[in-house]
Parts: sequence; C-alpha cells; structure tokens
Amino acid sequence: MAEDIFFFIKDTLIIKNPKKSPVLLRMIVIVFAMVCGLYICSICVKQISSQTKPKFLNFEVTVRPCHDCNIDRYQIPYSHYPKPETFNRAECACNPVRFFAIISMQRSGSGWFETLLNSHINVSSNGEIFSLKERRGNISSILKTLDRVYNLDWYTSASKNQCSAAVGFKWMLNQGVMEHHEKIVEYFNVRGVSTIFLFRRNLLRRMVSVLANSYDRYAKQLNGTHKSHVHSPEEADTLSRYKPTINSTSLMTDLKQLEVTALKALEYFSSTRHIIVYYEDLIKNHSKLVDVQEFLRLPRMDLTSRQVKIHKGPLAEHIKNWEDVNKTLMGTSYESFLSIDY
Repeated sequence: MAEDIFFFIKDTLIIKNPKKSPVLLRMIVIVFAMVCGLYICSICVKQISSQTKPKFLNFEVTVRPCHDCNIDRYQIPYSHYPKPETFNRAECACNPVRFFAIISMQRSGSGWFETLLNSHINVSSNGEIFSLKERRGNISSILKTLDRVYNLDWYTSASKNQCSAAVGFKWMLNQGVMEHHEKIVEYFNVRGVSTIFLFRRNLLRRMVSVLANSYDRYAKQLNGTHKSHVHSPEEADTLSRYKPTINSTSLMTDLKQLEVTALKALEYFSSTRHIIVYYEDLIKNHSKLVDVQEFLRLPRMDLTSRQVKIHKGPLAEHIKNWEDVNKTLMGTSYESFLSIDY
C-alpha cells in the first residue's frame, strides 16, 4: 500500500492525496439540496398561510362634530350642541343652541318679558328656577342646576326640547346670584352663557308693584286666589284698586339702594356677553324685542304675550300717601319718577 502513495523520482519525494469517494460527495450535495428545499418550502408555507388567514381591522368610529358654516368665529363659543340624558334631539342634534339668563329684580317686568320670549317657537325660558332655596343653598347646587338647564334636561311647560334655539331662565338678584357672583360669572364665561339684564328705570313704580303684590299674597283678591300676573283687564282692575302706603321717610334711601344693587350686578357680570334692556323701552318701543332676538341669534318673529298690565296711568292714582311721596321726591334726582313715563 505504501508504494501506491509514496514514490521517488530521482531524488524528489512525491506525495499523492488519496482519491475521494464520488458517492460521499453526491450524498453531501443531496443533503445540502434537501436542507435548502425544506427551508424554502417553510418560507412559502408561512407566506401562504399569512395571506389566507382572515384579518380583522379595527376602525375607530368618530362622530363628526356639528358645525354651522354660517356662524361667525365670534359666535362659536356661544353656539352649543347639548346631548340631553332625558331625550334624543334626533334631527335637531346639529341645531345650535344659545344659553342665556335673564337677570332682574322682582316686579320689573321679567314675567311679561319671559312670556314674550317663550312665544318664540325656538325659545325655552324656564322661569325662576332659583326661587326654591335648596337650589341656591350653595354654589354646588347652583352649578348642578345650571348644568341641567343648559343640558336641556330641565323640563317645564316652556320647554321646546328638540329644536330649541335658545334656552335659559330668569334669575332674581336676591336669589343667590349676588352672593356667588364670582363662580357664576366664571361658569357663564366657560359655558358661553349670555346675560340679559332687565331692569326698570322707574323704581317708584316697581315699589308700588312690589307692595301691591305682597298684599295680594294674603288678601287673595281674585276669588280667593293670589295671582302675580293677570290675563284680563277685569283682573287687572281688581288688583289695581289696592293703594299701598309708601314709607316716605326711608324712600330716598330705599331707591338709592335699589340703584346700587343694579349697578353692582352690572359690574359683576360685565365680563360676560350681555345686553341691557329696560322695561319702559319694551313698553314704548317693541322694536327692542328685535334687538333681543338678534342678541340671541334667533330667527326674527313677532313676539306676543297674554299678560295685562295692572297699574296704568298716573302714580297718584296708585299710592295712598301720594302727597308725602310727591313732597319727598320733588327737587331730587328721582323727581322724574313722579311723572307718567308710559
């Protein structure tokens, strides 16, 4: 065997490599090909399975916010789209709603003014909701009540529900609005609530109305029933027969205090979007109601009320101690209150 591997040519030693078996080489090639084939097949199987396996895509459904292209940029903070919990606004869901509050004093024409507003097909003004003490006991209860009103979840006979274009109520100055004015103003500005100030220029006439109404609470002159507002001339005539006696000694101080209270309210709510309306102007000029409708961005309508004015004509006919009152106010800044102003 050795001679097959080693041999000498002249003096040189030649070493030959042994011959490799061709069968072994073929086996190596075959095994390599099989491994490559298995690898390629496994990749193809994965691709096929991934293509045939159903995929579930997650689509996030978002509700497109309502937007009225006709609303100018300034009005956007005051245009709302409430989602009440007690009913569905249905096709009116994208009708913008304005929030408002009528801030006034008792016997300043706010009841009559509110009936005028409620005669509009798209207005819901819900009365003196803070006349109950439990609703105005603290700021938390006040804000909770406001949320219900402006979410359209406050139901009264005035509620128009689905297609209301403006919703609000009337708020007397002695019903917590002055005590909690800072938080209320903040709420109004954040929620985009517009303020309608309704005052009476002739505070003496207001005083007569307050005293007469207070008397009727106990006297119940209309068939044993007390009515703050009437709907017939006969009822108005019956109530106007009572002539209150006004304290002439404190009259100047009382009138001044009413003025100061109104001025404070205007100061407190000056940062809110607001309009100032006077009862006398509404009586003399009904076009003032157009200003209110434009302020609330309402479709213009003719507003009506069934209420009848109780105390008409000169104040001398409605005050028992007229001579004392006349003498007290004559020559003062309140002298104009003595004359007929409408």
